[in-house]
Parts: sequence; structure tokens; C-alpha cells
Amino acid sequence: MLLRLFRDVYLQFSSKEYFQEAFGYVCVDADEVPGTLGIDIEAQMLRKLRKPNLWPIQEKCLGYSEDDLFDVIEFLFDCISKPLDGYYHSFGSCGWHYQSFDKETGRQEYRAEVNELLGDYNEGYELSADGEILAQAEKGLENLIQADIPVYNPDNVENRVKAAVLKFRRYRSSIEDRRHAVRDLADVLEYLRPKLKVVMTKNDEGDLFNIANNFGIRHHNNSQKTDYDKAIWYNWMFYYYLATIHAALRLIERHEQSKTPH
Repeated sequence: MLLRLFRDVYLQFSSKEYFQEAFGYVCVDADEVPGTLGIDIEAQMLRKLRKPNLWPIQEKCLGYSEDDLFDVIEFLFDCISKPLDGYYHSFGSCGWHYQSFDKETGRQEYRAEVNELLGDYNEGYELSADGEILAQAEKGLENLIQADIPVYNPDNVENRVKAAVLKFRRYRSSIEDRRHAVRDLADVLEYLRPKLKVVMTKNDEGDLFNIANNFGIRHHNNSQKTDYDKAIWYNWMFYYYLATIHAALRLIERHEQSKTPH
């Protein structure tokens, strides 16, 4: 059903010439007019996706695997653009030929349509503003994923947290990828640890690192506890550390503001 619905969405945008900038068009006078991808779109898909037999999309898509479909959805995000200025070539009912396009608006409209489909598929996915398919956040934790990290130190905190969240949510993320994402969040807390020592009790501050240090996240030795359902517990650890980072930064910010003379 997802493949059928995707095909319908693809044909909808194609009929409105949202892929004309990238794919070009056929003219009764000029024959094939290439777009930005050139004359051989199938070859370009092979080059970018490393997969054959995906083109033409409207003919092949009903036989796509899940992985094929998600790859093509991301590929089309890169290609789509809303047509703006052009002219209608009336000879032989040739159709519209456009000269200018709005890529950002085209992507926004495409995302809105595709995300209606992906949100209902399996556990739920979404196409991000950057064109990557991500697993949706756990129910009730959407605000935590979407919330901005308090500004503190972009290189060592905010950017690392964003990268860890992306690593964890990518639809191709493996169990090992998710472990690394949890470890990366724990490393951010380690960076904040000197500040946390001031705003938390010693026991509370130490407990923050117990999970990462003793459950096979950051170290590898015989004392590690690894006999647990990793798919479930990595998920819990991820949200636990993400929420803790938000709380920690706010505690640090409040403490530093209290020391600032008014």
C-alpha cells in the first residue's frame, strides 16, 4: 500500500512538472531537452544510489524494496523544485516548458505529502528538512527531539548532540550505531562534568555516568553488563541522556546567572 500511495504522490508532482528542472522534458520540436541530471537519468540514479533498475520510477516503484523506496524518496527530495516562470508550447499540445524554479518550496510541499505516508508506515518515519528519512520520535517524546539545545558551546555540546540524535534516528541505523549515539551523548555529559559537580550532589553526578560506564556503552571489559535487550534499552538510554543534557545545561545556566551581579 505504501508503494501504491508513493507512486500516486510521485505522479502528482510529475504531472505538475516539479521534476522538470532535474529530469528535463520532451518537446515535439526540440526532442529531449535534458535537465540538470543530464540525458541519462537512470545512470545518474545508479551513480548516486549504487542501485540499478530503479528508473523509470512510475513503472518500477511498485516492485521496490523498503530500502529502494527510501533511497528514491531521498533522491527525489534532491531533485524536486516548484516551477515558476515558463510558457505553454501549444503545438501538438506539447506542454509547459519552464525556465525558473523554486527548489525550497518544492521540497516543502514534497515533504508534507511524503510525511503523511511515512508517518503511518510501521513504527513511523519522517523525511527531514535536510532530506533524510528518520525514525519518528517515541510517542510523548516528540518535543524532546524537536527542542533546541540551550546555547552553551556549539563545537563540544550542541553540534555533538545534534549529530548523535541524527545517528540514532536514521532509518538505516544499526544497533551499533545506536550504541555509538548513546556513547556520544554520554561524552557530552562528560564534557559538562566539571560544571555539573558544582550544581549537583556528588552521588547524583556520579549516577549519571553509571549506565554508560557499566552497561557496555563506553568501556569494554569483563565487568560490563551486556546481557540485556539492546534494542529496548539503547532506546531508553538515548532519551534518558538527551533529557539529562537539556536539564544539565539549564542547571548550569541558572547557576552561572546567579553569580552574575545585577
